[in-house]
Amino acid sequence: MAASNDSETKINVQSVPASTEERSGGGGGDGIAGILQRYRREDLVERGSLWLRRVAFVFSFISFFVVVTNEHGDWKEFHKYQEYRYLLAVAILSSLYTGIQCFRQVMGKNMIQPNIAVLVDFFGDQIMAYLLISSASAAIPITNRMREGADNAFTDTSTAAISLSFFAFLCLALSAIISGYKLSTQTNI
Repeated sequence: MAASNDSETKINVQSVPASTEERSGGGGGDGIAGILQRYRREDLVERGSLWLRRVAFVFSFISFFVVVTNEHGDWKEFHKYQEYRYLLAVAILSSLYTGIQCFRQVMGKNMIQPNIAVLVDFFGDQIMAYLLISSASAAIPITNRMREGADNAFTDTSTAAISLSFFAFLCLALSAIISGYKLSTQTNI
């Protein structure tokens, strides 16, 4: 290997100190604008999460109500089929979960520590979303078999309840994405 040459030109690598305008990101107001933008984004995330949970609550509650009232006599009673009982149980659980979450978010009081609340939101949203899609998936095949034999008010009502559970799933799945975002941006976990 070649020995280092003392005659090589040495370059001074000192940087020029940045002015306050350059450090703040431009014309001096971008620092504050960045903070305001972050607060707006956090507010939008909170409002979006609350809105999605409210809509999921409405869909879950209506699904629960539709399943319970699906009594048309003889073989057309929901409680005779375990798939519809499962759909009802998950609709009740989803209504309770989303109702409690909406209440907690609207009241602004954390019943539990904020870092634990973020975990509860994330896992709760995911669990409820999976249960909703599972119950809808369980009820679809029996409803399709019944519709092949007779298309009546019982099967139409069952289809409506399944559809509402699916819409509640979509809302909670999106809420789980927002909860995941909140979890990933939290600094004290």
